[in-house]
Amino acid sequence: MPATDASESPDREPSGDALPASRTGPAPGQPLRSPAFRWFLAGQSISMAGSAMAPVALAFGVLEATGSAGWLSAVTTAALVPMLATLLLGGGIADRYRRDTVLRLTSLGASLTQAGVALVLLTHQHPAYLLPLSGLNGIFQGLTRPALRGIVANLTAGRGIQRASSLLASVRNAAQILGPTAAGLLTASVGGGWAIAADAVSFLLAAACFARVSLPDLLPRTEGGPTMLGELREGWSYFSSQSWIWSVTLAFAVFNALNRGVWQILGPVIANGTIGAEGWGLVLSARGVGALTAGVVMVKVTVRRPMGPALASMSLGALPLILLGVGANTLWLAAAAFVAGVVAEFFTVVWETVNNTHIPERLLSRVGAHDEFWSFVPVPVGQLSTPFLAAAFGTATVAVPGGGVAAVAMLLPLVVVSLRRIEINRSGD
Repeated sequence: MPATDASESPDREPSGDALPASRTGPAPGQPLRSPAFRWFLAGQSISMAGSAMAPVALAFGVLEATGSAGWLSAVTTAALVPMLATLLLGGGIADRYRRDTVLRLTSLGASLTQAGVALVLLTHQHPAYLLPLSGLNGIFQGLTRPALRGIVANLTAGRGIQRASSLLASVRNAAQILGPTAAGLLTASVGGGWAIAADAVSFLLAAACFARVSLPDLLPRTEGGPTMLGELREGWSYFSSQSWIWSVTLAFAVFNALNRGVWQILGPVIANGTIGAEGWGLVLSARGVGALTAGVVMVKVTVRRPMGPALASMSLGALPLILLGVGANTLWLAAAAFVAGVVAEFFTVVWETVNNTHIPERLLSRVGAHDEFWSFVPVPVGQLSTPFLAAAFGTATVAVPGGGVAAVAMLLPLVVVSLRRIEINRSGD
């Protein structure tokens, strides 16, 4: 990570608690040559294929059962709040214990909770039963996400980090192309419960794949070593001292609250009365096509100083919110979603690569947890308030200005000079 003077060498240090698997591999710049990375990629591919169907299936399943945007907002928030509450603890756990073990256990837990959600939808139970299940699922997400943020640095190194991030992004986006469309068709034909059931099975299969990822054991902790609370304080201290990290986090706090509130809550409601579940699934798939395109390109292309272009282009990610507010048809929404997918994936790969190459490996999960926590804290406010604001002022009045504010938020971090000067590590080819 750059010091206060961006021209100084990055503050990149090895872990003091474990020997990253990637450092012992024969070709750190070629992640697919590593069996551990291949099993991790397989597990993530399966899990993401199921998870890509879940949002559409859950949204229209809840709307079918209740006809209420308020219930949809409550169910999605019931998962988000526990996830946020668990994220920082998850960061400490993922830096303190083996990340492959964490992923196996959380995948098993997520499989059980999604099976419960599927059962509620398939048997037409009251949607109130979805609230505790969504809460448990959110807890497992909060424990999983920091481990995913840190494990890539355990499996590869150097230029292989961007290649690994791009490969994972490509697989994720391929799933997001097929998943929403499949979920829309399943929901329209037999109901969303079956798509959620497939997601439950995918978590179970992912856990089996993660069982084949074997990271080195952590070195024994010495007596009088730092406690979990001390390590959590260290993570916060590092995060809060780096303006290039927290400035981006704050920008995404604004963007995520507006995007999740308008796109995730108002989007299905508007689509339910206009383009339907099938049309909404196609729009989400178009976003996946754009993201997949960017992910494939980023496997080979490296921008020397990428943060400026990444943030500037992210302002285009607010375009779908504006078009949704003005009542655009499926074609225009799909085109805007495609562009949003391209810029979002470009930023994601850049951000993951910069984090993995400029943050000390032993701190990756804790710093990543703070990044995600603070960027998602305002999301429940956006999700809960959006239906009421739309009912009071109209969808266009909420969506169009919201899109404009989200676009501006993405440009504000560019005032941080050290952020614009960050370079991607080209070593490890």
